[in-house]
Amino acid sequence: MRTDGDHAESTGAEHEVVELAASRPTPWQSGVGVIAPYDFALDRELWRWTPDDVSLHVTRLPYVHVPVTVDQAAALCVAETVDPAVRALLAPEPLAIGYACASGSFVHGAEGERRLHRTMAEAGAPAAVTTSGALIRALEALNLTRIAVVTPYVDSVTDRLLSYLGEHGTEVTSSVGLGLLSHIWKVTYAEVSEAVHAADRPEAQGIYISCTNVLTYDIIAPLERELGKPVIAANQVTMWALLREAGRQAVARGQSLIDVAAPSAV
Repeated sequence: MRTDGDHAESTGAEHEVVELAASRPTPWQSGVGVIAPYDFALDRELWRWTPDDVSLHVTRLPYVHVPVTVDQAAALCVAETVDPAVRALLAPEPLAIGYACASGSFVHGAEGERRLHRTMAEAGAPAAVTTSGALIRALEALNLTRIAVVTPYVDSVTDRLLSYLGEHGTEVTSSVGLGLLSHIWKVTYAEVSEAVHAADRPEAQGIYISCTNVLTYDIIAPLERELGKPVIAANQVTMWALLREAGRQAVARGQSLIDVAAPSAV
């Protein structure tokens, strides 16, 4: 049984802890904005690449009642919805804003990605990043010109990605698509790993896993060790590029993009 003395001692100790915490300077918390598709389910994954003193301000695009097809991707990147999404993120004064959707940023090719980037900048983004624009930057940082590709998409969407990569001079040695029309976030690590191994070829310098709704954080480093080459993923390249625009570095161990392409190394 706790005595009154124990209670007093406990209360005093708790009081001292509170006073100690209150005496410390308030840490400066920077922020970056993220625009995600309406069905995005992996907010926590984005946080895992984020330093402790950076906050994520996340907003979602309006619901589109179509499966994961070219039509859905096209609907997610129209200026009429991206513009207000950017403006909705401006109040907390983010250092940069990222559009976190792979298919929505490659569906209309290189010009479509540039148009999307321009829409974000004109809406007031202090610095703008798109997933597919970040992909090209990551490939350049790692000096990858021949890659294998894994996607959760149906063939018509995967083909748009391959075309987009071709416009940027990237050769795709092989690709594997899972053919999913919904619930992409439920794909397991084992399924992604199996697809990566199936897509890999000796001539591929690296592997890209597309779609920001595919969970990848924990398997990138193990896959790189197994395959002996860089493995990059949609959420990874997005956060890497977004944080660079904010003057920061993404957090991860054993991921080539994070380790090799740190700000001091490029």
